[in-house]
Amino acid sequence: MDWKSNVDRWNTYSQLTSEMKEELIQLNDNENHLEDAFYKDLEFGTGGMRGEIGVGTNRMNIYTVRKASYGLAKYIIEKGQEAKARGVVIAYDSRHMSPEFALEAAKTLASNDIQTYIFDELKPTPELSFAVRYLHAYAGIVITASHNPKEYNGFKVYGPDGAQLIPEDADTVIAKVNQIENELLIEVEEEALLRERELIVTIGASIDRAYVQKLQTISEDRSIGEKTDLSIVFSPLHGTGNKPVREGLASLNYKHVHIVEEQEKPDGDFPTVDSPNPEERSAFTLAIKKGKEVNADLLIATDPDADRLGIAVKNDKNEYELLTGNQTGALILYYMLAQKKDKDSIPSNGIVLKTIVTSELGREIAASFGLTTKDVLTGFKFIAEKIKEYETTGEYKFLFGYEESYGYLIGDFARDKDAVQAALLIAEAAAFYKEKGQTLYDVLMMIYEKYGYFREGLKSITLKGKAGTETIANILSTFRNASSIDIEGLSHIATEDYLTSIRTESDHRSDIHLPKSNVLKYFFADGTWICLRPSGTEPKIKFYFGVKSESLSLSQEKLDHVQVELMKKVDQLIQEELKN
Repeated sequence: MDWKSNVDRWNTYSQLTSEMKEELIQLNDNENHLEDAFYKDLEFGTGGMRGEIGVGTNRMNIYTVRKASYGLAKYIIEKGQEAKARGVVIAYDSRHMSPEFALEAAKTLASNDIQTYIFDELKPTPELSFAVRYLHAYAGIVITASHNPKEYNGFKVYGPDGAQLIPEDADTVIAKVNQIENELLIEVEEEALLRERELIVTIGASIDRAYVQKLQTISEDRSIGEKTDLSIVFSPLHGTGNKPVREGLASLNYKHVHIVEEQEKPDGDFPTVDSPNPEERSAFTLAIKKGKEVNADLLIATDPDADRLGIAVKNDKNEYELLTGNQTGALILYYMLAQKKDKDSIPSNGIVLKTIVTSELGREIAASFGLTTKDVLTGFKFIAEKIKEYETTGEYKFLFGYEESYGYLIGDFARDKDAVQAALLIAEAAAFYKEKGQTLYDVLMMIYEKYGYFREGLKSITLKGKAGTETIANILSTFRNASSIDIEGLSHIATEDYLTSIRTESDHRSDIHLPKSNVLKYFFADGTWICLRPSGTEPKIKFYFGVKSESLSLSQEKLDHVQVELMKKVDQLIQEELKN
C-alpha cells in the first residue's frame, strides 16, 4: 500500500479523533510532511517503537499504540492461559500523551482477556522492569522516548525477566505487529468495563516501597548517609526521577539534598532545557547555578524516564565539570570493587558487562581486581540477556553493567539501566571520598594515572525522513565495502563487522559470537578504535571513538585528530549523496 492510500484510509475513517482530523487537514496542505507521516508504518523494532507524536502510520498516536499492543497481545495469547493470567505491567513517563498511550495499551491488552497492571502515576523505566519481576508478570510496557526531544514518544516492551525483549522474542512480536493490516480497525472495550472485570488493575505504593527497599541493598556502607555532610543537587529534568531518587537518598539518610526547583515538576515540554538529556552540559545549567548557591559537592540529573544518569563534580579549578558516561561508570566500578575488596567479598567468578562502544578503562579496572569483563552489543537488553544466562548457568556472578550513554546497573533486581541505583551509589562514593579529603574528580585523576588516560568521543549526524534513512544505509555500505580505513598517523589492524559476524585481522578471519547488527568497528595498533552505528531509536548515524595516551592532553589531541579525520570522510559521502 503506497502512502497516498494510507492517507485516503485515514481521511475516510469516520471515528478518527477530532484532534487528529484537524491535524490531517493541516497536513493535506504540505505534501512532503504528509508523505513523511504516511510513507511507512512506524517501525516496531527489537526494543519497541519510537517516533514523533502525531497523525499518520509513521507517527506515535493511539492507533499505532493499539497496533503495537495488539501484536503483543497475539504473542501472549499464543503462550497460553498462564501467560495471559500473569499479564502485563504498564508504566509511563512525563511526555505528552504518555498517560493516554499507556491507557490505550492497557485497554487493547485487556480487551483480549490479558491481565493488565497500570501504574497510578508516572514511574521510571527501571521501576517498570522491577515491577515485572516483582509481580511475576509475563511482559511489561513503558511509554517513553527516553531523552529524545519533546516531539517524540515511544513504546518499549519487556519480557518475563524484566529485560527488554531479546532479538528472537522481539522478532516474533514484530511479526505479529506487522501482520496487522489496519490499525484503525482494532477494537477496544470501555475502560470502566475492563476495570469492573478487573482486567485493568491500578498499582503503585506497594511497588514503590518494595523497589526502595531493594535500592538499599546496593549500598556498600549504609552508615555513610547518616554521618556525611555531602551536599547534593539533583534535577529530574521534568521527568520521573524526582520521587524515586529523593526517596532512595532519604532511605539511606542523606540530609543535604537540594532539588532544582525549576525542573522538579513533570512537564512534557521540558521548558527549561533544549533537550532533556543529561549527557549535554546545557541540561546542567540550572543545576550548576543551584550548586554554586549551596556549595554542592555533587550535581546529579536523570533523563525523563530515569534510566540514564549524568553527574557534574568540582574539578581542580573548583569549577563544575560534567563527566561522561564512561567516566561515571569507571568511578562507580572502582568504588564498588575497592569496597568489596576491603570486605573480601569479591566473588571469584564475578563479571563486569559493557557494550562494544564503552571505554576499555572499565576492563582495566575490573582486571586489576581479578575480574572478567565481557562486551555485548549496544543496548542494555544484551547486558540483561547475559545476566539471565549467568543466573542460569552459574558461570559468572554479575557485579556491574554499563554503557557509555550514561546507563548503569548495579543490583539485578531491575534488568534495565537504572539511574536511581546509580544516583545512590555515586552519592555514596562521593561521601566516602569526601571523608578522605578527596573529590570524585581527584579519584578520577587517580584512576587515569593508575590505568591509563583513556578518552572517548561521540559524533552523530541526524538525517530525517526517507532520504535520510537511505543516506545512513549508504554510508555504512560504503565503509563496509572498503577493504580498510585510512586515518592519518594510525595503523589500522582489524575490523569487526557485526552484520556478518566476522572479525578480519590481516588475512585472518574469525567469528564474532554476538547477535547480528548493522555495526562496524575498526581497531588500530596504538589501541585507538572507531565504531559506526545507526541509532535504533532516532534518525541518526553515530560515530564512536576511543583513544589512550600518556596524559589527558595527549589523549584529547589524539581524539580530536581521529574525529576530524573520520568526519571528513563522512561529510564527503553525504555531499556525494546530495548530488545524486
